[in-house]
This record gives sequence, C-alpha cells and structure tokens, in this order.
Amino acid sequence: MTDWADSGVVPLTGPAAGPPLVPPGRAATVAREIAARCSLPVDGALLLSERAAFTGRGRRGAISVGGGCRILPTSDGWAAVSCARPDDPLLLGALVGAELPADPWPAVARWLRAHSGDELVARATLLGVAAGPVRPPATPPRSPRPGRARSVEGLLVVDFSALWAGPLCAHLLGLLGADVVKVETPQRPDGARGGNAEFYRLLHAGHRSVVLDPGTAGGRRAMAGLVEAADIVIEASRPRALAGFGLDAESAARAGTVWVSITAYGRSSDRVGFGDDVAAANGLVALGEDGTPYFCGDAIADPLTGLVATELARSAPADGRGVVFDLAMADVVASTLDDTLPGGPWSGDCARPRRRTAVGTAPAGGAHTGEVLRELGIR
Repeated sequence: MTDWADSGVVPLTGPAAGPPLVPPGRAATVAREIAARCSLPVDGALLLSERAAFTGRGRRGAISVGGGCRILPTSDGWAAVSCARPDDPLLLGALVGAELPADPWPAVARWLRAHSGDELVARATLLGVAAGPVRPPATPPRSPRPGRARSVEGLLVVDFSALWAGPLCAHLLGLLGADVVKVETPQRPDGARGGNAEFYRLLHAGHRSVVLDPGTAGGRRAMAGLVEAADIVIEASRPRALAGFGLDAESAARAGTVWVSITAYGRSSDRVGFGDDVAAANGLVALGEDGTPYFCGDAIADPLTGLVATELARSAPADGRGVVFDLAMADVVASTLDDTLPGGPWSGDCARPRRRTAVGTAPAGGAHTGEVLRELGIR
C-alpha cells in the first residue's frame, strides 16, 4: 500500500464524489522496482500519475481522467470504450450501426446494454475501435523477460512511437545517456503534440526530430537507414503498418538491433487499445460497494508499459545479438494484478500527482531531418 500511497494514483481512482478507492494489484510497486533496477533518476511510482499533474485533471469515476474513455454496462457485465481519436465517432457509429450525433455516448451505451463483451470484442477488432470487456484475461500474461542489463550511454535510439508509452521509454533512455531520434510521418505526426504542451516537452526535450514520408522511395530508404544505424528501435505499430514502411523487426534483430514493439494486445493481434481502455479491460479497476468498476489513475497502462519497455530496451541477449521484444500493454497490466480486486475507500494520507521540470525544449517536427541523415550518411 505504501507505493500506491506515494504514487499519486490514489486521488485519481474511484467515483468523482466521495473518498478515492483502493487500486488493485502491485502496479505502483512494480513501477518503483523497475526504476530502481534501471538506475533511473526518477521515482517510478510517481510516473504513473505524472500526466495528470500537468493537465490538472482529477478522477471522474466511470469516465477516464482524460475524458476519452468510459466504463459502461454490457448485457453480461461491463466494458471500457475509448473515443479519443478524430475518427472514433465514425468508428463508433459503425459499431452501433447508426450515424451518431455530436455526443456519441448515449447511443453507444444503449448498444452495449444489448450486447455481450465477446460481441463487443469481435466488432471492435473488425472496426479498429479501442474497447474491451472489463474482466480478468482468459490466459496468463506473457510479458517478455529482459536480457542482460547494459549501459545505453551513447546508443542510438530510433523512436517511431507516439502518445505516451513509447515516448516515455525513449525519454527514460535519454535520461540514461542515449541519443534519441524521434521519427514521424507527414501524414501522422504524434497526436500528443496537440495535448498538454509542457508534458510533451518533458518527454521530448533534448531529442532530435526527423520527419520522413514512407510514401516516397527516398523516405523509405531513409527509414531503413535509420533502423540499420539504430542500436534500439521503439515502435507502437502493428507489423503490417511497418511493412508498409518497408521495415521488418525480425530482420533488424538478426542484424543486432534491440527492437521494442509496443502494442495493446500483442503483435499477432488485430485489437487496438489505449492506456485507459486496456487497463480497465484487463482488470485494473477499483470496485465500488455496489460492484461498479471505476478507472484507476490516468491511462495507467501507458506509463506502466513505458517503464517495462525501458528495462527491455536497456537489455540484450547474453549472446550479444538483437531481439524483438513483443510487449503487449494488456499483459503488462495483467501481470501486476492479484487474484482479487479490492474495493472500499482509501483511508490515510496519499500523495497528489507531481510534475517534474523539463530540461530543454521539445523539437518542432522535422527540425533535425537533414542533420541526422547527413550525420548517419543516409541519402
């Protein structure tokens, strides 16, 4: 309980009114232990609530702290559904089979009450909706194990990821001395650029930014050259998306690269998900007295996965060769949970979310494209 009390997550957990609830499992302890093993200059437990410290948002019960996800009843239980991307209202309309008004939630709630969690997963997977029933995973978590720890001082990290989990990993590797290059495309810049500017600055200060167009032969060649030069690659895309860029994780690993692949449910799954819906759908919820599930923290699967990814990225197989770490956020969450989900109000003192101070500035998109390509001899 001490780690939860220190993490800043407790004030973000439970119904909007009344005392906060007890989060289940050991996520705060796991986060703190990883930070210690990696010799990070931060408290891992506090990273779990850090974004809320920048946004100033608090707990909202069955609505996520960020507002983009809700826990709603289904015909056989509960489900977490996200509506955070610009295209999500259209996708939710396809889910329920109707054109939705500006507020999609009443129609989504009606549809969910008439359908089971399994039906939701089937349709959500087909449509690319981030959603899932709130229940323990059907199979045990299978998170990859880190290899031999190594120094990342001076290593080149090429970061294709966006939002929170992957960029947090890149940020923490940067704190350990790695040279981080962030890669975006003109068509899909990091959506976090439109979020809290100071939080984005915290995660990206001191990194270099490259923008490449995979729709051009030159852009694909440059991406391949960056991967070839990288010691560590971080990405959060499904394999077929990377194949469209001409990138192959297994080939890079055979050439010696440590490749950290972050997805919602694993590289072989077509399900999509984000920090709030993945955490809730895999059991990281706090239960009210009447059994109602509430969100724990703010998109907690993201920072928790970012910490796990950091430990993987700074490790390597004993034989010195490369490796592909298939890291599913769902497995990371499930691995921190106990057999029971505690409920009831929190009693005693607890820390509030706290923010660190960014050192330096976050680069504008593509600010270092020419510099990085010249430095690495990529044409």
